[in-house]
Amino acid sequence: MSQTDFASLKLRPALLENLATLGYHAMTPIQAKSLPPILANKDVIAQGKTGSGKTAAFGLGLLHKLEVKRFCVQALVLCPTRELADQVSKELRRLARTTHNIKILTLCGGMPFGPQIGSLEHGAHIIVGTPGRIDEHLRKGSLQLDNVNMLILDEADRMLDMGFQETLDAIIELVPTQRQTLLFSATYPEQIQSIANRIMNQPVMAQVTSTHDKSSIEQRFYRLAEHESRLTALRLLLLESRPESALVFCNTKRETQEVADELAQYGFSALALHGDLEQKVRDQTLVRFTNKSISILVATDVAARGLDIDALDAVINYHLSRDLEVHVHRIGRTGRAGSKGIACTLYSEEEAHRITLLEEYLDHDVVNHKLPRISLLDTPTYPASMVTLRIDGGKKQKVRPGDILGALTGENGVDAKQVGKIQIFDNWAYVAVSRDASKPALKKLSEGKLKGRTFRVMLIRG
Repeated sequence: MSQTDFASLKLRPALLENLATLGYHAMTPIQAKSLPPILANKDVIAQGKTGSGKTAAFGLGLLHKLEVKRFCVQALVLCPTRELADQVSKELRRLARTTHNIKILTLCGGMPFGPQIGSLEHGAHIIVGTPGRIDEHLRKGSLQLDNVNMLILDEADRMLDMGFQETLDAIIELVPTQRQTLLFSATYPEQIQSIANRIMNQPVMAQVTSTHDKSSIEQRFYRLAEHESRLTALRLLLLESRPESALVFCNTKRETQEVADELAQYGFSALALHGDLEQKVRDQTLVRFTNKSISILVATDVAARGLDIDALDAVINYHLSRDLEVHVHRIGRTGRAGSKGIACTLYSEEEAHRITLLEEYLDHDVVNHKLPRISLLDTPTYPASMVTLRIDGGKKQKVRPGDILGALTGENGVDAKQVGKIQIFDNWAYVAVSRDASKPALKKLSEGKLKGRTFRVMLIRG
């Protein structure tokens, strides 16, 4: 048996059985380095890029240690964004599906406070949430951390970037000192070292190199002359490669919105994702991007953390990241899960010195490419392959994905192959359908019934 096999670990049989059914056999590098010390009850600092399997690493350690019969909060997982918290909760539930009666509760801002208090009154074993909302519950007395024996800071670098230092300190102050602390981070700035020194006990460092395999990610750099427009360069790259799913990184929220708006004016299927958006708009934007109803997402680094996207065709850096590690983190979003991807970076002559620093960091030369021919601007833009229908009924109305699929593909309905991702929220649901099936799908859902009821259905535009 290989030392990288999950079966080589002394995990509970139910967890090993579930890993096998999920197709998880060999550990990723970050899991192989972090899981043994985690299971040995040591504090661990784990550094690895996005998509490295860190959630399963701390999730398995957490679930192995959990005492199901003790119905109290035993583990607290803190995440920078609601999107990441939701993703972590889903993965924990997948890992725990053969262990009965485990209750996992997600507490994030942007959601009604009252129902969360009601859920807390019913109790939970594991709390996953954002620092702001967790702190609010602690101050109001609706959450108690007296029995927590495992504290996990996921993407700690981004929590510090977002200004959560004081909030984190206030939360950690209320967690028992006799605990295991796990700190997961994509980058390792001085702030992380500082917080680790204060809250951890002789932590083990589990570090995985942040460079990427050239065979899976092709990096292209474009040096812009003084007269060349950055937006024009971006349009040319998009028109040449025509990616079904592309993530464009900007360094500020304002620039993110401006770039997305200008791309949309030129006819591209593009939306912005940044911290100033209302939660409902953020949710809907992410739904449309992940289900292929939007081809281009323009985002800040913080907003893009925790995006659960399996196949991303291209990443484009509209500006160079201010941090070299963040650059590597960005391009790691493409070429994941064995697929190939392209990472394009635009930079000006004034930024050339930072390219030299990047070459030293990556330990290889940067090769500049020529921009596509300018005549490409005369070609039409391309629409997203899918469109999104929103149904005004969700979990609270007992609407399930199977109900929606059945309603769409029933008598005189659309072909099942034309139905894409279905996502259910508390009071509404989204379903992606092929663009050419949008009218019959809308008619079928609007005139038909779900759970014996008629729900309002609309096609999301713009």
